[in-house]
This record gives sequence, C-alpha cells and structure tokens, in this order.
Amino acid sequence: MPRDIYDPAVPDSPAHSASSHQHQQQQQQVQQQQQVQQQQPQQQQQQQQQQQQQQQQQQQQQQQQQQQQQQQQQQQQQQQQQQQQRMEQQWQQQQQQEEMQQQQQQQPQAVQQQQPQQEVQQQQQQQQQPEQQQPQQQPHRHCRTTSPHY
Repeated sequence: MPRDIYDPAVPDSPAHSASSHQHQQQQQQVQQQQQVQQQQPQQQQQQQQQQQQQQQQQQQQQQQQQQQQQQQQQQQQQQQQQQQQRMEQQWQQQQQQEEMQQQQQQQPQAVQQQQPQQEVQQQQQQQQQPEQQQPQQQPHRHCRTTSPHY
C-alpha cells in the first residue's frame, strides 16, 4: 500500500489509516457508479413517459380542434333552425288567414268586422316577403357601367 501520498510528515500508522480510507472511498465510488447506471434506465423510462405525455397533449389539442369544429356545426344548425322558425311563422300566418276565411264563409254577418284584420295580416306578410326576396331581386347594375361612351 502506498504510504507517503497524503503527507510525508505524518507517521506510518495515520498513513496506513489514510490509505485504508482511500480503499473504502473507492469501494463507495464503485457502488455509487453502479447506482448511477441503475438510475440511467429510470431516466430513460421517464423520458419515454414524457414523450407519451406530449403525445397525449397533442391528442388533446386535436380534440380541442374537433370541439371547435363541432361548435361551428352547432352554429350552422342554429342558423338553420332560425330559418325553419321563420318558415313556420309564415305557415302559421297563412293558416290563420285560412281560418279567418273559413269563419267568413260561415258567418257572413261578421265579414265586415273581420276584413280589416285580414288586411293587417296580409300587410305583415308583404313586409316579410321583401326581406327574403331582396337577394334574388338585385338588379344587374354592372351591365350599364361596363361600356362607358365618351
């Protein structure tokens, strides 16, 4: 065993004790290295788990995108429902008119009192119809402006 590595002034017995300490430290280092090697596979497993978590996060993002698409579809459905409700309102008004006409035929004396109400309903329908027919009745204005004459 090497004697005078640490301090040449130290007597023999502390030098031997120091060298014995060195051997114990080396053994501890070897054990620590083995522990480090054992810890590395765990780190690799943790990295794999992190990668799996990242994939799960990506899947969550995809799910969020799908939810956004579903929300857009729901908005479209709501718009369609609103259009259907307008159509149903028109049908109800037409049915009311037909009922009023039937009442007129059954009660000829009350015809004069019920006519003004029918006129009011017809005016309401005429006001609603132009709103729907506006996109169809747009005049072709570009025909006049395409050929300017100087």
